[in-house]
Amino acid sequence: MGYGELLFRITVSFFVLFILTRIMGRKEISQMTFSNFVSAIAIGEIAGTLALVPDIKIINGVIGLVAWSFFTILMALIDLKSKKARKVIEGEPLIVIKKGQIIEKSLRDTRLSVDALNTLLRKKDVFSLADVEFAIFETDGELSVMKKENKQPATKKDLNIETSKISISPIDAAIVSDGVIDQKNLTKLNIKPEWLEQKLQQAGVQDITNVLYAEIQQDGSLYINQKNNILH
Repeated sequence: MGYGELLFRITVSFFVLFILTRIMGRKEISQMTFSNFVSAIAIGEIAGTLALVPDIKIINGVIGLVAWSFFTILMALIDLKSKKARKVIEGEPLIVIKKGQIIEKSLRDTRLSVDALNTLLRKKDVFSLADVEFAIFETDGELSVMKKENKQPATKKDLNIETSKISISPIDAAIVSDGVIDQKNLTKLNIKPEWLEQKLQQAGVQDITNVLYAEIQQDGSLYINQKNNILH
């Protein structure tokens, strides 16, 4: 393979990869989940083969890149539309620390050692497990940390939740997602559907399908984000 052909292959590979990356969107870069990681490796390998292996026809390499990118976009659309599929494709975030205590099962599931967990905590400016209310290992490999509050949280009488017995996990706080009520979280938080319906009506929401996202705040209030509109 001469220098001219090599330069041409590299140029084609670069611009095809650039265009496809723009089409696939920023999530491939900003949120490296398991499926994104696999796609990035495969697409990079195909692009490298297209650029450097003369036995591979350029058109075949381009088709390979486009086809793999198509399936990546398809998986992203399925992930966006179906919560069940999202759990299968990306997995679920896991609580690894709750009220200063390590959840050993979650730690095993994430394949994290205690030393690795402490390293991630230090990167979040947390130097003691006792300071952590919740630590959640996200599907992209990041650790999200909620520190303990210095003051007692506000009462949650409206939800029939006693602050001395329970604090709300950021995972459990979401009670509506993409217009679908999370019955599991309602049960965990001891929230009756009638209460949720009343709060939504007070916020001017007549149809649950119009709610993009709703969650219970730490003070017991309900945050509602309508589709194409944010309510306070």
